[in-house]
Amino acid sequence: MENNLQTAIQKALEGAPERNFIETLEMSFTLKDIDLKNPANRIQEEVRLPSGRGKEPKIAMFAGGEMAAKARAAGLEIIDPSTIEDLGGKRQAARKMANKYDFFLSEIPHMGTVGRFLGVVLGPRGKMPRPVPPPVDPAMIAGGLKDTAVVRSRDKITFHTAIGTRKQSNEELTANALAIWKRVIGRLDRGDKNIRTCYIKTSMGPSIKVEVANS
Repeated sequence: MENNLQTAIQKALEGAPERNFIETLEMSFTLKDIDLKNPANRIQEEVRLPSGRGKEPKIAMFAGGEMAAKARAAGLEIIDPSTIEDLGGKRQAARKMANKYDFFLSEIPHMGTVGRFLGVVLGPRGKMPRPVPPPVDPAMIAGGLKDTAVVRSRDKITFHTAIGTRKQSNEELTANALAIWKRVIGRLDRGDKNIRTCYIKTSMGPSIKVEVANS
């Protein structure tokens, strides 16, 4: 499978012209013979990419006081907890915020408020914040997310995730794609026999089909 992924990645890179920004490479799956209406069958995985994401993720934290100072020192953007309720009443602004960041963190006391006012926006996107207990430096949690890809199917048989960026080598991208492939098939009852198709593409490039032996 590693060779098949590497071939598809190479074709995706060669088939997409250089852009004036660094494109993300995406990997998509379409499943078969599996009931995703049953939540137990859905894919919800966080995969540590062996070659990293290829760019720094954007991380924000709901925090105030000393914790906000620690988060700011770690390079995180701060969202004032006092604005949570107001954001909840402005759906467009809340969506814009949700789309701006890859991950969210929150001090534990604010988790309930975030869920109440912003859960309807963050939840479907798989972006509910990770709680940060008082003794923990948010830099530690943020550091672990810098190499993390979220693979999430919800109730859809087709879903996708980023495997890196165009500035990474084919070998690095292949290692990332293989890690995601292994995690996904490991969650399926019949492994790769539950994979109908798999594609690789750059952000704006053509989709390249990955040869799946048991599709």
